[in-house]
Formats: sequence, C-alpha cells, structure tokens
Amino acid sequence: MTTILVPYHQDERLLDDEIPVPADITVRSQVLDGDTWRRLAGVCSATAAAVSPVVAAGRVPVVVSGDCMVAGGTVTGVQGAGVDPAVVWFDAHGDVHTVQTSTSGYLGGLALRLLNGAHPERYADVIGLRPVPAERTVLVDARDLDPAEIDYLAGSATRRIPIPEVSADTVPSGPLVLHVDVDVIDPGEVPGLRFPAPNGPSADAVLAACARLFATNRVVAFDVACPWLRTEDEGQRAIRTGLLSRLTALATR
Repeated sequence: MTTILVPYHQDERLLDDEIPVPADITVRSQVLDGDTWRRLAGVCSATAAAVSPVVAAGRVPVVVSGDCMVAGGTVTGVQGAGVDPAVVWFDAHGDVHTVQTSTSGYLGGLALRLLNGAHPERYADVIGLRPVPAERTVLVDARDLDPAEIDYLAGSATRRIPIPEVSADTVPSGPLVLHVDVDVIDPGEVPGLRFPAPNGPSADAVLAACARLFATNRVVAFDVACPWLRTEDEGQRAIRTGLLSRLTALATR
C-alpha cells in the first residue's frame, strides 16, 4: 500500500493538518493560474502522475483528498498504468449533476458524471481521462438525491445499490477503483461535514462493505474523499484520524 495525500478541496490548497493521514506521497499541483476548472485539472493531473507508477508496480494506492473531483485523477492514473477499471462509488449524494442541472453550482456534485464523460472539454480531455462507461459504474447508497439526479439515474446504465448489497456479485467484473466519500457514513459519526446527509449507514457497515470488495483482490486503487470543514476541536480531529486509519488499513489486508 502507498498512501497518496492530495491536500485539496477542488482547486483550494488545504492546510497540511486538515486531512490527518500519514502520507508516502503528497501531491502538489503546479497549475496556479486560470479559472477553477484549469486549476482543478492541475490537481487531477498531478494526482494521476502520482498514482500511475504505484499501480504499475503492482501496489494499491490509497488516495486521500478533500473532494470527490480528485477521483478522476485517480482513475486517470490507473488507466495510465495500463489498467481499465470499473468504479464503485460510495457517497451520500449522487454526484451526477451537470453544469446545467446543478442548482448550487458546487462542482463536487458533478464528480461521478464527469468521470462518466460529461463536459469532456473541461475535465476528461484536459486530464487525459478515458471516461468510464455508466454500465461500468455502481453508485452505493446515494440517499440524498436532487430531482435532476433522480431523473438521470432512472434512465442511466449506472446502477445504484444499498450498502448491504455490496459484494463481488453486485459490482462490475475486472479491476476496480473503489471511491469512498466519507459523508456516506451517518453524520452522527463524522462531525463537521460540508454537506451532511442524515440517516446514513454506520462506519462499521461502510467499512465492512469495502472489506468485501478488497477481499476480491480486484481493487487496484482506493480513493477516499474527506469533504469536511476545518476544525480545531480535538474530539472531532480524533474521530477523523481514527476513521482514516481504519479506512487506509483496508488496503493492507
């Protein structure tokens, strides 16, 4: 296992202690100018460059960041190592908006749809991503969906399943990129999230579902997004540190 820290929320550089995980590699984007999309592409491209040699060496990178948009960089890096992965996406939200359907303008709400090929001129084409077909994508939980997302998923080849149904038989065949947005866990266990969604599964249930996928030996990269707000509360920091320790440990079993 190689832990890659991407200390960014979209194009915003976070402080070093906001994502409390020991890192083997810390990603630094060299793109500091341009609009948000250009700077975000710089973060994703730098992530891909860090991921690719790890996968090529036969190791599993654990990519930990502050936002789901980084997942495109993780997948691009896996593809750059000659692997064509499917994606299993754990999230409280759908992340399947487009620029046109988003009512908030928050780019994280587009993350999975971008991975599937939306707005390629702003994302996939810029970072060298080969979009993952919707039929090679599974959305797990997604209990908090906007009307436009419900409409899209009703006609999409992307399957949506609950946490208990996650298994080798309910995800696509072949190599997998496993993405976990920690807000999939009930916010009562993960305080300080940017977009908390109540009535979620326990951390134990999420970890168990992830463990079932790791047991297949098909997970080639583990992408963990931590979209939480900065805190000085030592209790909250301890919870976050403990959660990340448990998540990263999955890749060592």
